[in-house]
Amino acid sequence: MAREIERSGIPVVVMCNLIDVAKTVGANRMVQTVSVPYPLGDPELSPEAEWQLRTCRVGVALDALATDVKEPTVFPTKF
Repeated sequence: MAREIERSGIPVVVMCNLIDVAKTVGANRMVQTVSVPYPLGDPELSPEAEWQLRTCRVGVALDALATDVKEPTVFPTKF
């Protein structure tokens, strides 16, 4: 689906835990998430640390939207 949306000129970022699957289906921009049950969170972290984790991942995804890519790219996260 991401590939079809991109064909219409709208950039898409796929945030997922299984990057290899995203590559296989043709996603152009990918951001690694934490885990399958908690893609943008970690119940083991304090509320402050979890907020930082979520803010970091969403920030990377927003930066990825603004980045022109020519081939499938995994954007590294800082957290």
